[in-house]
Amino acid sequence: MENALDKMKVAILVTDGFEQVELTEPRDVLNHQGATTHIVSPQKDSVKGWNHKEWGETFKVDVPLESARPDYYDALLLPGGVMNPDSLRTDKQAVEFVKAFFEAGKPVAAICHGPQMLIEAGVADGRKLTSYPSLQTDLKNAGAQWVDQEVVVENGLVTSRKPDDLPAFNKAMVQEFSKQVVVDSHV
Repeated sequence: MENALDKMKVAILVTDGFEQVELTEPRDVLNHQGATTHIVSPQKDSVKGWNHKEWGETFKVDVPLESARPDYYDALLLPGGVMNPDSLRTDKQAVEFVKAFFEAGKPVAAICHGPQMLIEAGVADGRKLTSYPSLQTDLKNAGAQWVDQEVVVENGLVTSRKPDDLPAFNKAMVQEFSKQVVVDSHV
């Protein structure tokens, strides 16, 4: 499955306080599979990760959100962390960015608290998914069918609960994103 994502462009939407490993591990897997990844953020220059219980590393923002175009990207990755999606969901441009991927039928992968963005974008209703357990009531109230599984894949959406689920999340993400590559190559 080496280079299964050649020529694919993946946006990674974050702001300060994302769970660092939920960005770094999936991004490394995507890059290893041939994808081009861009950190997209309302922050213009850099974002700071959260490493379990303390601040982590600083990462360069590749594309400021105000300049990012969803139609340029083939897929979207939404890392979690408590602060990250809580802040992003109050940013109308970030919510619209996420919504555009669903409207275009592009694959999305969200882990941990990342599915909060699905609620705000109005795309959780009727979907089977998982998340960090503390979000289950919010997701159910938004019309989602929440399940406690390490990874759930449904119609282009990949969700997982927490960093411990990253191996299953990354594998499912590559499989789901590679379907987009096949579809795009036949257009």
